[in-house]
Amino acid sequence: MIDSTTTDYDLPIEGMTCASCAGRVEKALRAVPGVEDAAVNLATEKAHIRTKGHTDAKVLQTAVERAGYTVTAAETTLGIEGMTCASCVARVEKALRAVPGVIDATVNLATEKAHINALPGISRASLVSAVQKAGYDVRPENPFTAPAVAEPARWWTVLETRHLVLATILSFPLVVPMLLSVFGVHLTIPGWIQWALATPVQFWLGARFYHAGWKALKAGSGNMDLLVALGTTAGYGLSVYQLFSAHAAHGESHFYFEASAVVITLVLLGKWLESRAKHQTAAAIRALQALQPATAWVRVDGREIETPIEQVMPGDQVVVKPGERVPVDGVILEGQTHMDESMITGESLPVTKQPADTVTSGAINAEGLVVVETQAVGAETTLARIIRLVENAQAAKAPIQRLVDKVSAIFVPVVIVIAAATFIGWWWYSGDVQQAIINAVAVLVIACPCALGLATPTAIIAGTGVAAQHGILIKDAEALEIAHRVSTVIFDKTGTLTLGKPRLTAYEAMNGDHQNLLRLSAAVQHGSEHPLAKAAITAAGEQRLQVPSANNHTALAGRGVSAQVEGTLLNLGNTRLMDELAIDLSPLKARAASLEAQGNTISWLARVGDYRELIGLLAFGDEIKLEAQAAVNELHRHHINTVMITGDNQGSASSVAATLGIQDFVANVLPADKAAAVSRLKAQNAVVAMVGDGINDAPALAAADVGIAMATGSDVAMHTAGITLMQSNPQRVVDAIDISRRTYAKIRQNLFWAFIYNLVGIPLAALGLLSPVIAGAAMAFSSVSVVTNALLLKRWQPRSSEKHSSSAQ
Repeated sequence: MIDSTTTDYDLPIEGMTCASCAGRVEKALRAVPGVEDAAVNLATEKAHIRTKGHTDAKVLQTAVERAGYTVTAAETTLGIEGMTCASCVARVEKALRAVPGVIDATVNLATEKAHINALPGISRASLVSAVQKAGYDVRPENPFTAPAVAEPARWWTVLETRHLVLATILSFPLVVPMLLSVFGVHLTIPGWIQWALATPVQFWLGARFYHAGWKALKAGSGNMDLLVALGTTAGYGLSVYQLFSAHAAHGESHFYFEASAVVITLVLLGKWLESRAKHQTAAAIRALQALQPATAWVRVDGREIETPIEQVMPGDQVVVKPGERVPVDGVILEGQTHMDESMITGESLPVTKQPADTVTSGAINAEGLVVVETQAVGAETTLARIIRLVENAQAAKAPIQRLVDKVSAIFVPVVIVIAAATFIGWWWYSGDVQQAIINAVAVLVIACPCALGLATPTAIIAGTGVAAQHGILIKDAEALEIAHRVSTVIFDKTGTLTLGKPRLTAYEAMNGDHQNLLRLSAAVQHGSEHPLAKAAITAAGEQRLQVPSANNHTALAGRGVSAQVEGTLLNLGNTRLMDELAIDLSPLKARAASLEAQGNTISWLARVGDYRELIGLLAFGDEIKLEAQAAVNELHRHHINTVMITGDNQGSASSVAATLGIQDFVANVLPADKAAAVSRLKAQNAVVAMVGDGINDAPALAAADVGIAMATGSDVAMHTAGITLMQSNPQRVVDAIDISRRTYAKIRQNLFWAFIYNLVGIPLAALGLLSPVIAGAAMAFSSVSVVTNALLLKRWQPRSSEKHSSSAQ
């Protein structure tokens, strides 16, 4: 049948600058199969596309990206109710991806959330409708910021507990004869009493399985609930048949009411334990959310007014009293104190704060009253950004999950086929229809797609959560999975291995007027944020030199800076810049080599104009971080190679590398060359992690298999990296790799047991070696064991913290 319907899409396009761009995008879109027409409007930066039938929005996005442009997508999150296993996840994802305009959809069973990436304009109603047609419900939208993992609704928790207790009370008498038989006591409960006890368990307390199973059937699929409903109904139905048959009248029948009732009770127990365990995996993110105070004391006309946090604006002066949490990001205007930032940075010791120091929302003010000028509030605070990073990581799927998704898609239908084959085979082999039914029931009951669905997300949630509590922010699941395989760590030098706060250690002028050299150097670098510039300006200020004004400042990327000072064009920079300007450095070359050998970075000042001449050199020293040596030693102990890369000179780089025991280093590197160096190592089959903190490290961070950024550095570096360290501590690199390894180990353990459980349990049940009660118990506790194993990650402690605390004692 030919689909005669058409679908219209409006794609927002970024990156177009001219008519030729628009033409290139149109050509790329028209080449997509199913596209009837595409028109690009350069003014509105939108592409209007008409397709025959339904064309996947992902395909359209890919076509635009291959043409060299970007499609702006909108992100939506839906809370999904009613999912019970990995098959449910696959069905919801399939339903959402089928909505026209949806680029991608990922569903997380542990958080019970769907994250949808779609074209702007896709209504929430259409997404909700797709979920409902798949047999599930969507939690009502919260107009306020919702927790990453919502607390279970109180009534639902109480109801689930009540149902479990009632099911246990009703099922226990049915199990008593089986328990007593072990001790040689034979007790028979009349069939009609067994029926009276089992019926409410089957159709009232077990109604959830029928509801969910029926929804799955209507959607043309199956899930764990369908397996439980089919299995227990078969056992219950057989028993009812026997009860009212002629055999029962003569007391010749054995009933299986205890099997159906106990299986339902055990599954309810398993789901109850599972929900409690899943709730614990998200404890870290809820702890972060709890750090945000609901109100702030805002100073207005000399008075302190308690104000809801949503009403606090940038520029407001907020008073933070001793013992209170800081409600905003800002800068201290008045007061001195110590602040506990452990929940944000992982640093256990309080940090001294005084005027001009920055403070972060969520930190605890230990003693003094301080006044803070608000810079960011609400969703723009560091705390909110941390929570979003952790949420995104927990929502994402690790690459290893793809195998699970493929298995889950066919799991339930395959189990039903195996159960049918078991029934037919046993009936043909033994002629005993009762035994055939019971063995088929055991197959249906023991199969557990829940464990498969929970194996990966629970470990990721627990691992990223505990890492965030210790100041290690893992932005996506892929970074977490790759980091455990890292074989080479590349460190940027300045600000990563060193403090990044160089000081002027020496300066020498060609004509002997050293103070004039410093005065001119400070003028050229005035207004620059570069650490070397700050060091020169600070040194000039300490000597109270009169620094002349300068204009026409020009930054020379990776080489230095130039400016017009007192009518003369001056260039200040590294040896590379001087070579480009053909400046003769020979008079001070020996002195520079001596200073470099001591670990200093050399900058040269030269006059450029009608004639060119060298004015002098400046030497800057940067102190190596105390933790750097321990970090390098620890990486070497784990057989991870270390490399240092820097834009500094060979002598300075050699000194730092020799001190730390780093054998491989690259000096005099431009920012673009850092990325090339990373690529060269990757080409040698190394799994590379790049550690940096500056804007110039961003290309290398992006080029690495895993980018690790120091949060004390630039926002660009943090945005590019897959992992962000809230402390500027190189030892946290070791910790990040360690938690990655431990989390990935938990994922592999969970998947191993989930697969082995089903691969072993289903054949045993099919062979008649498991009773439905044992099968039900095994199924109920399989998913609980997976979640509990993941929860063991909550005990993880960074090694750097352990050493730090022990040394502090």
